[in-house]
Amino acid sequence: MKRAIALTCGITAAVSFNTTPLSAQTSTNVVDSKSDWSVFVENEPRRCWIVSKPTKTVNMRGGKPVVVNRSDIRFFVTYLPANSVQGEVSFTGGYPFKPDTPVTLTVGSSTYNMYPDGEYAWPESAAVDTKIRSSLKRGASAVVKAQSARGTQTTDSFSLVGFTAALAEAEKRCK
Repeated sequence: MKRAIALTCGITAAVSFNTTPLSAQTSTNVVDSKSDWSVFVENEPRRCWIVSKPTKTVNMRGGKPVVVNRSDIRFFVTYLPANSVQGEVSFTGGYPFKPDTPVTLTVGSSTYNMYPDGEYAWPESAAVDTKIRSSLKRGASAVVKAQSARGTQTTDSFSLVGFTAALAEAEKRCK
């Protein structure tokens, strides 16, 4: 159930989150922008999430940089009060991940494994979500490393400027 909830929110946000936060939004559910993070809210069921796109992306195959086609690359934190989802962390890399190969998230000196399912990856539990959110609040940037089903190694860097304010806004709106 956890993954389906984030996936639904992720698809909605990925479709409407095309360029810079808030400035090019066409979705009616964007409620705020906090620097590099946007806050979304939907009703029926009530759900809130924050999302950001990478500030830098590197794609490597065989140790050499390559140009690849990837769809939207996004990092999310989702709240769905009706299902007791409070701050679920997820990532979509814009391609199908290599099955059974963890996606790693590094914030400062902390590294977390996220587990892929198709084009999305999640931490193993709500307890790990909590640890990640805590690290993200203290950090300046987050780096996600993954491998595609075709063997491409990707590194996506995300700014955490505005993360704490955006998270507080989503929490407030989805208590």
